[in-house]
Amino acid sequence: MNIRNLLAMLGATVLLVVLTGTVGAAELKIGFVNPAQVSAQAPQAEAVRQKLEKEFAPRDREIVALQKDLSELQDRLQRDAAVMSDEKRLELQREIIARRRDIERTQEAFSEDFNMRRNEALANLQRRIFEAVSGFAKEQGFDLIIAGGVLYASQQVDVTQQIIERLREDYQQGLE
Repeated sequence: MNIRNLLAMLGATVLLVVLTGTVGAAELKIGFVNPAQVSAQAPQAEAVRQKLEKEFAPRDREIVALQKDLSELQDRLQRDAAVMSDEKRLELQREIIARRRDIERTQEAFSEDFNMRRNEALANLQRRIFEAVSGFAKEQGFDLIIAGGVLYASQQVDVTQQIIERLREDYQQGLE
């Protein structure tokens, strides 16, 4: 076999692969979902935000109250330091330092707890979105649903709104 025949066979093979791939691709049903948009517009996401806010609002108010008390002590020290005895001034300074530390610890614990709960809630939300996309894809006969990392998706393949609507229906039926 000479080089010309080998190149001809290679060219025919490449052409056959390209044509076969094109025909196979025409039969695929592909969709795109924008996960950020789904997360922002799904009613479950708003429910998660409200639930977290309700759960952590009392602790947030407590921290604000502690900060207000600390600020009042600092104002008192600044205002009355000149007329206080050294002993009273040192006692008030120690109290301010102790309260500042307590507030910092309380804020750190609050942040850790909030972040942990938010991450749990977001993981549950992502699982629910994944289930909605998977169910939609199976019901509608999609071969592939792409999410994220896409530079462009036409309206023809973008099923984001359909997924959001599915999540709304699920939410109304109590399927959070």
